[in-house]
Amino acid sequence: MLEFIYEDEAREAGYVSVCGVDEAGRGPLMGPVCAAAVILPPYTVIEGLNDSKKLTEKKREALFPQITAAAVSYCVAYASAEEIDRLNILNATMLAMQRAIDGLSVPADFALIDGNCKRGITVAAKTIVGGDAKCPSIAAASVLAKVSRDRLCYELDGKYPQYGFARHKGYGTKEHMEALRTYGPCPEHRMTFLKFLKDD
Repeated sequence: MLEFIYEDEAREAGYVSVCGVDEAGRGPLMGPVCAAAVILPPYTVIEGLNDSKKLTEKKREALFPQITAAAVSYCVAYASAEEIDRLNILNATMLAMQRAIDGLSVPADFALIDGNCKRGITVAAKTIVGGDAKCPSIAAASVLAKVSRDRLCYELDGKYPQYGFARHKGYGTKEHMEALRTYGPCPEHRMTFLKFLKDD
């Protein structure tokens, strides 16, 4: 079970409203990068909560309403494929994270951020590498971000069925590469991620 070690440290330092922040979708060739920010009440137990990558899709979907019901506040935000191309993936990810923090109905005064970068984050923050497997509020954010982005991929699959987005969620699978070579990119593709097409 994940323990509230980092959240406790922040509260002991005088912070009151501590959110966990994580993202999903940095690696795919299409769609936005998605970030979530979650403030959990201290010592909330959500059975089975873990890094979203260690959970099945079915388990993540089951946890989603439990997290949103338990949270003091949560927000899911995006940076678009166009913003990823314009800003680069790291800067777009940080933008999505800041948007998620800004969107909390209860303002956060401290953010625990998965990874090693807090560039552009306007509240006091601590980065935690592998935080989604160590910190409950980051784990909760990882589930919300992953489920939200996957749901968007299902929507985009209906709009652009030739690419198979529902199956591979935009990652560079053999099926996706073949579809790109056959049909070319759609407006949701990240053009800066598709330089390999020019090499073919």
